[in-house]
Amino acid sequence: MKHFAFFLVLIIFILPVSNSQVAFHHVTVEHQDGSQPLATDQPRFSWNFSSEEDNVRQISYRIIVSSSAENARKGVGDLWDTQTILSSKMLNIRYQGKTLHSRDIAFWKIHATLAYGNEGKTVTRESDVKSFEISLLNEEDWSALWLGRPLDDDSLVQKTRIAARYYRKDFSLRNEVVKARLYICGLGQYTAFINGKEVAPEELLKPALSNYLKRVYFNAYDVTDMLKKGDNAMGVVLGGGRYFTMRFNEGEIEWGGQSHIQNYGTPRFFLQLEVTYPDGSTDRVISGANWRLSKDGPIRTTNEFDGETYDERLSLGRWTEPGYDDSQWLWGWAGYPPEGKLTPQPNPNIRVQDTLVPVAMFCKGDAWYLDMGQNMVGYLELQMRNLKLGDTVTLRFAETLNPDSTLFVANLREAEATDRYIANPAVGGQIVKWHPTFVYHGFRYVEITGLRDNPKITDFKGLVFYDEMKTTGEFETSEEIINAVYHNAYWGIRGNYRSMPTDCPQRDERMGWTGDRTTGNYGESYIFDNHRLYDKWLVDGEDGQWGNGSLSDVWPPYWRRYTDNMTWPGAFITVADMLYTRFGDDQPIRQHYPAMKRWMLLMKGKYSVDGIITRDTYGDWCMPPESPELVHSKDTTRITKAPLISTPFYCFLAGKMLQFAQLLGLSDDVDYFRKEIAVTTRSFNEKYLNKEKACYDNNTVTANILPLWFGMVPKDMEDKVFASIVEKTEKDFGGHVSTGVVGIQQLMRTLTEYGRGDLALKLATNDTYPSWGYMVRNGATTIWELWNGNTADPSMNSGNHVMLLGDLVLWYYEYLGGIRALKPGYSKIMLKPYPVKGLKFVNCAYESVSGRIESRWRRSGSRFEWDVTIPANTTAEVLVPTKKGYETKTCANGRYHFSSKL
Repeated sequence: MKHFAFFLVLIIFILPVSNSQVAFHHVTVEHQDGSQPLATDQPRFSWNFSSEEDNVRQISYRIIVSSSAENARKGVGDLWDTQTILSSKMLNIRYQGKTLHSRDIAFWKIHATLAYGNEGKTVTRESDVKSFEISLLNEEDWSALWLGRPLDDDSLVQKTRIAARYYRKDFSLRNEVVKARLYICGLGQYTAFINGKEVAPEELLKPALSNYLKRVYFNAYDVTDMLKKGDNAMGVVLGGGRYFTMRFNEGEIEWGGQSHIQNYGTPRFFLQLEVTYPDGSTDRVISGANWRLSKDGPIRTTNEFDGETYDERLSLGRWTEPGYDDSQWLWGWAGYPPEGKLTPQPNPNIRVQDTLVPVAMFCKGDAWYLDMGQNMVGYLELQMRNLKLGDTVTLRFAETLNPDSTLFVANLREAEATDRYIANPAVGGQIVKWHPTFVYHGFRYVEITGLRDNPKITDFKGLVFYDEMKTTGEFETSEEIINAVYHNAYWGIRGNYRSMPTDCPQRDERMGWTGDRTTGNYGESYIFDNHRLYDKWLVDGEDGQWGNGSLSDVWPPYWRRYTDNMTWPGAFITVADMLYTRFGDDQPIRQHYPAMKRWMLLMKGKYSVDGIITRDTYGDWCMPPESPELVHSKDTTRITKAPLISTPFYCFLAGKMLQFAQLLGLSDDVDYFRKEIAVTTRSFNEKYLNKEKACYDNNTVTANILPLWFGMVPKDMEDKVFASIVEKTEKDFGGHVSTGVVGIQQLMRTLTEYGRGDLALKLATNDTYPSWGYMVRNGATTIWELWNGNTADPSMNSGNHVMLLGDLVLWYYEYLGGIRALKPGYSKIMLKPYPVKGLKFVNCAYESVSGRIESRWRRSGSRFEWDVTIPANTTAEVLVPTKKGYETKTCANGRYHFSSKL
């Protein structure tokens, strides 16, 4: 047999290394660029390198933190100087210098010595000087008062209604301004203005959502250039957001004797403007009873489910500028602070990150219809001409059309998803451009009525927004269906980021359901740098934890769903694991470990019978043919029983807790969770494993796949149980998916790991029901909530849900692309693709925190050609597929080409 050969392409330069060939690439403090004040006084520093050289490794680093830019440039670390540390570490190095305080500004840079090439030549690099600022961290930093009051027009009944609040204040500054910071929290949502200009207009739906009983987030802005000596003015507009609930039925009792819908109160805000003058003296302008309030502004109603009504006839004019006559306005009403602690927001706000123009427009009766060509999340910006006083332009949104080309809105349930603009040409002019302020919609189609002139297709823009984050993944294959499903996943995932990962963006729900992300978070974090979003979401999870350890199924708990099951709240543990694996960040584990342990002990103590966890709530949700009633069905042949779901998940999560305990040096916990895994596994197998039939219980795919993937199946039974999964999938379901939300989270990886990548590929490329490709063939541009989304009962039929992705995206990157982390943060990488027969090529890339990783392979007959890129200061275990299996080579950073026969 012909011996396998590696063909290694090394880029060797004879010239000395230049700055462009090895350089600092991504330098961050607390996982950001330092432009926003930090929510901690112990920030962490990270960096990586770009390099045209091979075999680049960091020998040492030195971090210098100074009180002035000049000191930092000179290398004087008067706040902190690590001195030279012999280490290759470059991720999450925590500040350990002099104590930092609220408002402190520091300047920092990094020195690094690197070796490169096979000869070990060395080079020293120095980063640019960067700065960071500490936000307000303590109660004593504040002198402002909460400002807000209930108004007669507020309606807290069923479909709630609330008008925006408009607050303003004139103030005078005694000198030129050299520094000014605005600290502001507006609940539920706010926009702020200074001297007629909006503060950070690019940020939307702020601040970040939270459990307002525990914490409320404030934002901080540099507004130095917006102020002037003499007369100034500030204005704040408040909407209800999630603070004033979108739905409320008084007396509706669910879940533990409480109303399952949480309402926190009417809008209110807290503001502190701090101004520094040239002589170093300071002034403060704060929220308080001397502010003026109007409830009669143009935003008449705002409700995230139902939309926004804007009445230009009620325009307040130049109310955010100094000298405005507010004598008829109400006085502000100080008081009514929220229960939660005022906390600096750690994650970025939502921004517009894409823009769509309609691909088609048509008229039907008196209505115009737009097709955006893509199911998107955001709102529509439109331009209108020649409207008359009182004309009402109405925009209705939907994901799909009825056969008669009208909007299909049944799947929105009770959400009205309607925006209205009421014209006043004397203010808006003959050509008006408008979009709402405090709402968003999930839609592909828009119905517009009330226009006087025929519109142009260029009059409309779909503004796509979600939490600010970079796209870090690239993925493409030779299979059209896989590429289309990946496209749909990309749009569905980012469309469901609303300072929490939501289930859907269009109907009267839009909640942070945990079960949708228990495994999905791992795949999402390849496509997007969602580090800070998920880090914040874990805080939401713990903030909602009850004293007995119970975790809500929804974070934040705007719906009180404390049902005690393993699979949904299990995201509390898996998300922390993802943040450590993907980003090298162990802080979420350290921060939340006690809360995780309380939850695990609750589930064990309350629901364990003879080693079996008996409690489950949702079953293998949405298994095909989808019907929520299947959970309670008497048809036991298709239903995976509760213990067959909860017990394997308990075992799996105990394994994660064991790893966390090892990381934290908690030896007693290591022993406890190791024993729990052993006892639970033994009890589970004794009760449910049918060795004669080589299956668990009633032989559903989910009942077999969970214990197999979670390592509970005895070694001598693994292949047999796997054979039962394959037989069930191929014979009983014709090579189609048969699992619901729980089983789908392990399906693709299990099939591939146990040698049936071909069957996994079939599932990934099917275009008949039930499959992801079936969605594509039936016009989906995002992922449906149900496998039969084109025919299902509209009461539960979102066109933009990501829960059925399961482990598919993770499989794309880690199995087809073959990119995995051997050490947290990809300081050590595994490259191991599965070139499944039927795929001609895969192009996969991931911008990890350690640098860009690429895996691009082609298969032609028996020939396999593979190009990889390994980032500087990392190493990789490269497993090249061959006819005999895999051959392994340890590689330093660089670009490589491998060739083999399969």
